[in-house]
Amino acid sequence: MMQNQIESYFDRLFPINRSLTGNGNRQTLKILSEIVDLAVHEVPSGTKCFDWVVPPEWNVREAWIKDSSGRIILDFNSSNLHLMGYSVPFYGHLSLEELRPHLFSIPEQPDAIPYVTSYYKEQWGFCLSHRQLLSLTEDSYEISIDSELNFKGSMTYGEAYIKGKSDQEVLFSTYICHPSLANNELSGPLVTSFIYKSLAGKDLNYSYRFLFVPETIGTIFYLSKYGEALKSKLKAGFVVTTIGDNGAFTYKRSRQGNSLPDRAAELILEQTEKDFVIEDFFPYGSDERQYCSPGFDLPVGSLMRTRYGMYQQYHTSDDNKSFISFEAMVKSVQKYLEIIEVIEENKYYKNRFPYCEPKLSERGLYPTNGSANHQHELNAALWVLNLADGTNDLISISRRSKIDFKSLVSTVKILEKNNLILSASI
Repeated sequence: MMQNQIESYFDRLFPINRSLTGNGNRQTLKILSEIVDLAVHEVPSGTKCFDWVVPPEWNVREAWIKDSSGRIILDFNSSNLHLMGYSVPFYGHLSLEELRPHLFSIPEQPDAIPYVTSYYKEQWGFCLSHRQLLSLTEDSYEISIDSELNFKGSMTYGEAYIKGKSDQEVLFSTYICHPSLANNELSGPLVTSFIYKSLAGKDLNYSYRFLFVPETIGTIFYLSKYGEALKSKLKAGFVVTTIGDNGAFTYKRSRQGNSLPDRAAELILEQTEKDFVIEDFFPYGSDERQYCSPGFDLPVGSLMRTRYGMYQQYHTSDDNKSFISFEAMVKSVQKYLEIIEVIEENKYYKNRFPYCEPKLSERGLYPTNGSANHQHELNAALWVLNLADGTNDLISISRRSKIDFKSLVSTVKILEKNNLILSASI
């Protein structure tokens, strides 16, 4: 069911022209609002946020190149990747020599259209396959770009919030600024939306915040306004991107390196996956570099599949529906939910009987036969009782005992019921 829903939303969202700003972002958030209870916000162009300024709003009506016979050889309406992002308006006739500086291709991938932008320098350009570029002949080309840079426009972003028992938060941040890219763009918002849908209405310990922002500038704005509040209450955060292909899971640690999301994600990968990649933090990539900038240093990592920049289709027209897997996206949602379960259940415990082990047989907790299953349950109880000294959380106990987290959660509930351990608040 979820797989079919994700694919249906993908088909509606993929053709939309998204960028840092513009009507495509609003249309995208309107569609995602069918899944997520989004509050949509507009930030005026020119708004100062740290060292940055929100750019003018960019919208495109049409853009094309025709040869001298009137044949359209490049058309924004056939693929929005054909137009360089944030191209300024232009109309004129140019020779091939004059046109070439405005054409972008990838010689190493002759059939792929590159994704190119010029957010902060006013210029124009078209993107095409290298094979098509080589086929162009000396001619007079008519160029038309019917676009607009509105300095009185705005940047649009969406936000949702699920209230838990605690005001302390878990953050999911994803971006909505790439046109017609499947894994590098739509996998993030779609997986994030279905994480929200899976959590909404549940009895949760933490509160959950979901951000759908233009990459970099959207996050920088949000942190400029709410960063200090996040510093005071954020327990864990994730940037959700490149999460829709069939590659093994990749987890990129937060700058802190051993924060709650790092420990929870790594534990789940170790206990549920045969093949996975763990990467230390590095200060480039997606929006984790903003959340982990030194002034904030928030506990934000990123669970991906094949990381951005590590697959040939990245930032090209080959990052399309044929490259991704909707079954993989469902599994990505489930993997994040497994990590959330660890975060939700992870606590520090204190043994009420620290001087030697309590007599478990009087409480019906000591096995009366030697079955392997009962021995496993006993071992789990003994590990929890031994390490429940107030300094070890359940993640630490799971790692040290090599007993899977789910089994320990069940054990903890039994020990609590028998008044053998006390839990600390989150």
